[in-house]
Amino acid sequence: MNVCALVLALVLAVCAARSPYQAVLQHSRIRGRQQGPNVCAMQQIIGSDKKYFTNCKQWYHRKICGKPTMTTYECCPGYERIPGEKGCPAALPLMNIYNTLGGVGATTTQLYSDRAKLRDEIEGPGSFTFFAPSDKAWAALPTEILDALVSNVNIELLNALHYHMVNRRLTSEELRHGSSFASMYQGFHVHIHHYSNGVVTVNCGRLIKPDQHATNGIVHVVDRVITAISNNVQTLIDVEDDLETLRTAIAAAGLTTMLENEGQYTIFAPTNEAFEKIPPETLNRILADPVALRDLLNYHILKQMQCAESIVSGTPMETLQGTTLEVGCDGDQMTLNGKAIITKKDQLGTNGVVHYINELLIPDSAKTLLELAEGSSVATATRLFVEAGLSPHLTGSEALTMLAPLDDAFRGSLTMTPDMKKLMANHILKEQMSSKSLYHGQELETVGGLKLRVFVYRNNLCIENACIAAHDKTGRFGSMFTVDSVLTPPMGTIMDVLKADDRFSLLVGAIQTAGMTELLNQQGALTFFAPTNDAFNALPKAELNKLMRNRQELTDVLRYHLGEGLLVSGGLGSHTRLKCLQGDKLELGLRNYTVYVNKVPVAATDLMATNGVVHAVHTLLSVLRLCAAPKVDREQADGPAAPLRSASSP
Repeated sequence: MNVCALVLALVLAVCAARSPYQAVLQHSRIRGRQQGPNVCAMQQIIGSDKKYFTNCKQWYHRKICGKPTMTTYECCPGYERIPGEKGCPAALPLMNIYNTLGGVGATTTQLYSDRAKLRDEIEGPGSFTFFAPSDKAWAALPTEILDALVSNVNIELLNALHYHMVNRRLTSEELRHGSSFASMYQGFHVHIHHYSNGVVTVNCGRLIKPDQHATNGIVHVVDRVITAISNNVQTLIDVEDDLETLRTAIAAAGLTTMLENEGQYTIFAPTNEAFEKIPPETLNRILADPVALRDLLNYHILKQMQCAESIVSGTPMETLQGTTLEVGCDGDQMTLNGKAIITKKDQLGTNGVVHYINELLIPDSAKTLLELAEGSSVATATRLFVEAGLSPHLTGSEALTMLAPLDDAFRGSLTMTPDMKKLMANHILKEQMSSKSLYHGQELETVGGLKLRVFVYRNNLCIENACIAAHDKTGRFGSMFTVDSVLTPPMGTIMDVLKADDRFSLLVGAIQTAGMTELLNQQGALTFFAPTNDAFNALPKAELNKLMRNRQELTDVLRYHLGEGLLVSGGLGSHTRLKCLQGDKLELGLRNYTVYVNKVPVAATDLMATNGVVHAVHTLLSVLRLCAAPKVDREQADGPAAPLRSASSP
């Protein structure tokens, strides 16, 4: 079969499938087609006997629960091989349920049916569904439980088998997600979940051989012995000593009634040990804060019921708190956010399932600013905030926003000095904000008393020279913006910046000669690619003297280095044009973290001023190579927006 035909067949099969299980079964049929009629390709985890009908994604990844798989070929449900013929051409003969059990890997269930005197019932007339434990499922039971069930004249074995039966025929298509059916044991219900990946469970046991038809019903082979359920998830928590702290927290948060009512919850239940691992001051703060406590607990509860056997790969799932957890697996271990912290799985209640975990999950919304920073890749900034004496701001209930530079943004000495303390205070804004609500030209006040400007570019959002480098983290009272640079707040005009830097002494003289001092001191928003002394000294002396004597030519050269609008390095795209005051356009680019202007590398970027920004260049940009301005400026939107008012300083 060629690739196009295979893809078309897969698409048609999925569209025709009536349930997720049928979809993966159809996919397996098509993958096994070359082996003959009615052959299904299955993925078997190497080193185990676990097999799955799979979808396209699992087929191409060749992994289930992070473990490599191999392809095995078996007869699809309802078919068998004939010696000497290819594939599985023969339909299985229909037999009663008792005899069917012997042919589908449930001979132990067949044996126990004899012992419990159930044989006559499942050989006789009727229409039953039997969720039959596999031979390995019975062998996996603890010895004391199995001995109690199969002891002589023990009604418990008959009751247990009757709980695996429903008094009507139910195909996999009718086993809908979230449905339940009265069993033949005192009407106790069995609980069905039919997941989007094709896995079907009954009381969290996976159906490994569904739809084995019989004359008097249908058999679904299941990978565990299931037990009757009568308690809701809250009751399960109430009776477990190891969940005492959780029980107290649930009551304090007012969630008890919710967990007693109808629902389809998945609870990742922290044990007492999990709570004990948390620093007492953190735990006590959360327990004393109803909002934080409710967020904490809701972060451990999924909106849908997720049995362990339904997980075949990491999948983000929404919690009642509103954010997501990645629920995955690593071999036989269920994982949360990539960590194998689940110690007991599939404690089933009438309204959900409980999985025990040995680590407390604290959502960002229950954290202080300091806790947000400690859980992120901003260790250097976190240490400096603490050393600067800013911990009261970061651990209290003030509405603040922290600007936390990445670790590699810091350069040079990090000794705590009065200037460093002031700098770190200017990385904390006085309000709790979302980066999505910031706008171009907005001014933000810091706890250090400065006003910082917001610049919005096509490809970035920057506060002064520091651009947002990650998604916001929103804590209990404050937010954290991770930024790519340490702030360099403006402390004067462009002219002030140049005068304060010895690298620009010749440029300052040239500006004064050209009569441009007032321009660089007045309000505005300019980008100055400022030639350093090295740039002037690179000119032949005679040529430099000639330039300095010709005021008009000198003015043109300097105005060619001045762009309209304020463009920090973080606002650059791969190709940006910036209109200069001389009338033409500068070609800007970014390669390997280096900014280029007219193909000249920029030596230093983002020297912030109240009326613009200075970028240092070691070359005079030649006015003899002016770029012609195109009629259509494709990339102008990458550049700065309308001029801003100047930033105020304390």
